[in-house]
Amino acid sequence: MVHFAVFFRYMEEAEHAVWRRAGLDIFENHEERSWPRISAAFDFKAPLRFQDEFEVHTEIGPVSRSTIQWVHVIMRGDVVIGTGSVTAVYVAKNRDGSMKSAEIPAAVISKLRSAILRES
Repeated sequence: MVHFAVFFRYMEEAEHAVWRRAGLDIFENHEERSWPRISAAFDFKAPLRFQDEFEVHTEIGPVSRSTIQWVHVIMRGDVVIGTGSVTAVYVAKNRDGSMKSAEIPAAVISKLRSAILRES
């Protein structure tokens, strides 16, 4: 069976695929801005085994001034393997290494939502 921690990698890769589809780079300006994760969860419904083919369906959950939640469903055919979510906060990095939440640019959310709709 796939180790439980690997499901978080699958969800992260699915999120990054949305960023690419939106024409954005989550790592852009990483010295000044970042997207640290502040919450992550996964509920297991069925096992996933080595060499199983599966899909990760990704949507945008709640969005606040500085946070975005990514909601994922991992499927093997019609079987739900599990559901999960990851919440990231948009931060500005200070010279001293500290971080402070920042307002997510509306254009970023708009492009991400459009990328999700194009995939559907």
